[in-house]
Amino acid sequence: MPNFLQERVDVCYATAEHHFNCAFKRPEISLQLRGQKAGVAHISENLLRFNPVLYQENREHFLLHTVAHEVAHLLAYQLYGPRIRAHGPEWQALMLNVYQLPAQRCHNYAIKRTAKTHYLYRCECQSREPFALSAQRHARINKGLHYLCKVCGAKLSYTHKQIQR
Repeated sequence: MPNFLQERVDVCYATAEHHFNCAFKRPEISLQLRGQKAGVAHISENLLRFNPVLYQENREHFLLHTVAHEVAHLLAYQLYGPRIRAHGPEWQALMLNVYQLPAQRCHNYAIKRTAKTHYLYRCECQSREPFALSAQRHARINKGLHYLCKVCGAKLSYTHKQIQR
């Protein structure tokens, strides 16, 4: 775990503790997040997950904004309970009043997109183009789930062909 990341989480908690005059349970921190998300707060587990690639590529902004954004989710849950909206007024107030940062839902970090494998399936409507299903849907089919064509109602069958998108 990079020290700067842990230190920033600690500073965010100390700032909130000073603001609310109470102690908060510190979260577990993980760098096991991939894909397009910069960070995720698992409120019921008191866990923060961060994307190490986006952290490395955007360190300054990431430490200031993304870490505070995710910490604010955990604090909002601890302060106001589980029924609040993720980016609702309670979370927004934490961002604005405690951290003096804009309450933005999403980051605008550059994301390197990689080609994804899609698996081609057909139905009984032979005139239709094959359906390109994601790897996740293909795996679900291999576990026994099936998908139906919305036109003919037939079960989709794998063509044993793949494409990259």
